[in-house]
Amino acid sequence: MPKTNFKAIISKIIVFYSVFYVIMKLIAILFEDAWILPNLILALPFLLFATIGGLLMKKEKFSWIYVVIGVLVISAIRYYEARWVVTLHEYFT
Repeated sequence: MPKTNFKAIISKIIVFYSVFYVIMKLIAILFEDAWILPNLILALPFLLFATIGGLLMKKEKFSWIYVVIGVLVISAIRYYEARWVVTLHEYFT
């Protein structure tokens, strides 16, 4: 049975998902008239995960801490995203 490096696989998934999320938020802001500031604020953690994950992939060193924090933060943001976008929009207007 071949050895599988789950840390590396999950880290790469987090990186690719984060990049995809940031690109989709930028497309929504530019072409779909989404609220700018709330969407940019919610995209910041994903941009941070994409940057850190890219550095980890470049060095080929993966961390369980990155995986656990990434999964928890991404899950929380996606779960509360609609509520937080409205709350942030109301706060800044």
